Amino acid sequence: MIGNPARGVRAHGLGPGQVRRGGRFFSRRGQSMVELAALTPVLVVILLGAADLSRVYYLSTALNNAARAGVQYGVQSAATAADTNGMQTAATNDTTGISGVTATASEYCQCPTGGTFLCSVPNSCTDKRVYVKVVTSATFTTLFTYPGLPHTVSLTSQAVMREQ
Repeated sequence: MIGNPARGVRAHGLGPGQVRRGGRFFSRRGQSMVELAALTPVLVVILLGAADLSRVYYLSTALNNAARAGVQYGVQSAATAADTNGMQTAATNDTTGISGVTATASEYCQCPTGGTFLCSVPNSCTDKRVYVKVVTSATFTTLFTYPGLPHTVSLTSQAVMREQ
């Protein structure tokens, strides 16, 4: 028996992390460091991609919520349905902390037969239905430039509701 098993030396004469190849002893102690050095750039790119994906998802959700907030303001009454500036303000106020968000609000009417027209235009429709629509948009910019992917992406969301 070569060595003392109680002290960590195996009976075959190899220490921890050593390999015997072709009659020679080689150490594996640096192998983990080389593997880590080789994989670190890949892991960093994956983490940055995940961070950008999270940011674009957050902005998309914020735009959806802002559009919904704008139409919720507009459907309260006939007066708020005609207040496009108020709907736009409600939408942009919902995105506090996010810059570059724009909101466009509109009101339109529809007959039960499906014809759409401006509410300010007289029409022979007997059961006029008033709808409000808010479209929100923003431009998303990635943290870094990725090969094959655009650096900026335009995001848009819209919400439509019938006035009560």
